[in-house]
Amino acid sequence: MYSKGLKPLSVATVIAIATALALVFFYAPNDADQGFVQKIFYVHVPMAIVSLSGFVAGGIMAIRHLRSGDSSWDVRSYVAIHLSVILGVGVLVTGSIWARASWGHWWVWDEPVLVSFLVVFLLYCVYYPLRFSIEDPGRQARYSSVFAIAAGAFVPLNFIAVRLAQAYTHPRVLSQTGGNLPGEMRLTFLVSLLAMGLLYVTLWKLELTSKHASAQLKRLRRRLEERETVAVA
Repeated sequence: MYSKGLKPLSVATVIAIATALALVFFYAPNDADQGFVQKIFYVHVPMAIVSLSGFVAGGIMAIRHLRSGDSSWDVRSYVAIHLSVILGVGVLVTGSIWARASWGHWWVWDEPVLVSFLVVFLLYCVYYPLRFSIEDPGRQARYSSVFAIAAGAFVPLNFIAVRLAQAYTHPRVLSQTGGNLPGEMRLTFLVSLLAMGLLYVTLWKLELTSKHASAQLKRLRRRLEERETVAVA
């Protein structure tokens, strides 16, 4: 059921990524201060936004699981958080590269954007040992959902830190006044954000499809083993 619409979604994702790359390298101008290295912004910031949004989505799905008791919502929440953690690694790596090129240091502890994202990322790293330390499937799903909901409340703190920061490292492209990016850069950023969002959704559906197929295969094997046991008896 998760594979429905996966093919056109994959095609749209490939087109969006190709368009974003073309805009980044051939359309968006180099930054006046940072030069070519600033183009990592079109990967770093969309990846951060999609990662944090995935954490929130995981919390919402966890709420659906606790309210309905449907285990499929727990799996959806797990996959959403799992992919967001992977993207979070990418955010920290690209952020460090950008910091090294801009400030001469791999990490700056007084930068609230970097530190607040690191706190959220480390918080969600606790999700894995919590989940897989519980053997009972029902308790595992419930405890994981409660953690996902509680951790999701911390995600907005990252955005608040961006808004309250006195020294803005990242251009404010989503403000009500339209941000401080030139038109070419703003368009490139929005397309890159769309491409990253489509990639996330595609991978989410793909992993869910794989897990659903594996679960069906295990059920078929179990039924086959039961029939063989009955036949032998």
